Amino acid sequence: MAATKIPDSTPELVGAYALDDEQALLAIVRYNRLIDIFLSLTTYSLQNHLRTFVRGIGQMEVDELYVGLDSRGGHYVVPVQAKGGKDRNSMVQTQQDIAACAEKFPDLRCRPVSVQFLPDRAVAMFEFAKVDGEVKVVRERHYRLVPIDEIPTAERTRYQP
Repeated sequence: MAATKIPDSTPELVGAYALDDEQALLAIVRYNRLIDIFLSLTTYSLQNHLRTFVRGIGQMEVDELYVGLDSRGGHYVVPVQAKGGKDRNSMVQTQQDIAACAEKFPDLRCRPVSVQFLPDRAVAMFEFAKVDGEVKVVRERHYRLVPIDEIPTAERTRYQP
């Protein structure tokens, strides 16, 4: 899949010391507002590593939780699952994230997301939804964070709607 180039807004100091684990990935996603870009929402990080109890599941943890709104004022909750290194997405964790949001935020629309470093250091993002009772990937995008001068004008205009 082609990666969309995004100007890298990660502070240099953070970039210099970031590892390849989920904490580094969550920081990079946050500094570059990748949740906003991917979902076309304005979002705010509400909490990292939300440990909670969910009926029927028990104790569980959401890697990061965002709240957001769309252009019409609709409210959303976005549980984010982050996978660094060689870890892979887990449908079980996504199902748990959806259940936690349904229980804790019943009035918000849940849009679960998973983010993952790719071998070339691009960031893959996946949006999930329940379809006929099963969790399915409904959208995938890849983003490459680069200095803005590495995005030629022709490429920037190609991205315009």
